[in-house]
Amino acid sequence: MADKVVSLRIFEDEQGKMNRSVLDVRGGVLAISQFTLFGDARKGTRPGFVDAARPEIAQPLYARFCELARERGVQVSEGVFRATMQVRIVNEGPVTLLLDSKRSF
Repeated sequence: MADKVVSLRIFEDEQGKMNRSVLDVRGGVLAISQFTLFGDARKGTRPGFVDAARPEIAQPLYARFCELARERGVQVSEGVFRATMQVRIVNEGPVTLLLDSKRSF
């Protein structure tokens, strides 16, 4: 997943096409662990999180992702694992991508 994130061509080139990666633009990654993204709301009205990894499994995976992204030459800023955080971002453009290493959707 780290390879995919740092290599994904999501930044515009001179022609306005998404043709540059975070490596190409010498950008950085803000990695925030958020188990709630794994919430399953297909049944009922309350999301379930039973398929989310337990913290003792998820934290080393999160740390390894950050480590691998750094090894590929990307500056990585991290959130605090299992903390309640307020993150303010500015999205540029009309694109939202969902990456899934298990191809479950």
